[in-house]
Amino acid sequence: MSADYLFVPLQLGALSLPNRIVMPALTRMRAGPGGVPLPISAEYYAQRASAGLIVTEATAISANAHGYPQMPGIYSPDQIAGWRRVTEAVHAKGGLIVLQIVHHERWSHSSYNPDGSPPVAPSSIAAPGLAYTPAFQQAPFETPHALETDEIPEIVEAFWNAARNALDANFDGVEIHGANGFLLDQFLQDGSNHRNDEYGGSIENRTRLLLEVVDAIIDVIGADRTAVRLSPHGNLGGLSDSDTVPHFIYVIRELGKRELAYLHMIEPRASSAGFGDDASVDNANNAALFRHAFDGPMITAGGYSPEAAVQVLESKLADAVAFGRMFVANPDLPERIRGGAALNRFDRATAYAGGSQGYTDYPRLAAASQV
Repeated sequence: MSADYLFVPLQLGALSLPNRIVMPALTRMRAGPGGVPLPISAEYYAQRASAGLIVTEATAISANAHGYPQMPGIYSPDQIAGWRRVTEAVHAKGGLIVLQIVHHERWSHSSYNPDGSPPVAPSSIAAPGLAYTPAFQQAPFETPHALETDEIPEIVEAFWNAARNALDANFDGVEIHGANGFLLDQFLQDGSNHRNDEYGGSIENRTRLLLEVVDAIIDVIGADRTAVRLSPHGNLGGLSDSDTVPHFIYVIRELGKRELAYLHMIEPRASSAGFGDDASVDNANNAALFRHAFDGPMITAGGYSPEAAVQVLESKLADAVAFGRMFVANPDLPERIRGGAALNRFDRATAYAGGSQGYTDYPRLAAASQV
């Protein structure tokens, strides 16, 4: 099967992509003190600038939004300056890069919060399993503080500020992380949202916070540079929903009304991709289930091979495909796909934290041919 379809240019809102091969958000745990991106991150992202679009690793919108060690932020002048080095390096190579912004809690720990306060959530229900503290020590997830109704506007404002700061850092757009069990996803799903105010109960109410965040960010950067990531049927963070398909059809249709740059959908088989090399077993196909509900461009992600990516594009179930671990291991992934070259093998042992090993030292084709 020819890979040519992956190299057809694509317009995502204000973004003109040279190809349909997307680098999605990938947790790397290599930010410096204070959540400041280091110069090595500029090198890492610039190495991958031949992607049609780069989405950064999930980035905290506030000091209380972190959830794993060495996670970057976008709320301080030093963080903005660090990210500006990244965008300048990517743009110098002709690439496009958007910032993924997130609030982690309840899937976090009080040790991340400057005042030692507990994580927040829609309801006081602890996530299952263990958290990693900033010192890389494991601790049980704590029972979170259920946000009071009058505290929720602070969350929306933090997302708004993050988008404004992304503009200052010269990003080409913002991807709102509404997936993978983090705060906005916790509000969406009734397994974690037991509220009885205007942010809980009905599908419309549980969707309210996400839409308020989307509308606030559109106000800052425009709909054509705003995107959302969702993960229907995902199981990270112990989330569940009693009526997934009707609920997410509603969510996606509401997002479609806002004429976003794109919607980024994760396939459930990739729900546990950060914790092992085997895809989850799940019969749900989000691209097939939800494509009809969204009129704008859609990116699909989750365990795709180049061949499967061509198939999903040809079937019109998506407009672009994101490759995660392949982009970690292959900084020149588009060139390798175009030429049918062998791919470097992903090394999980060096995926998180550390320095250049497993980050900026994966060989490119020219280097590999000289070995």
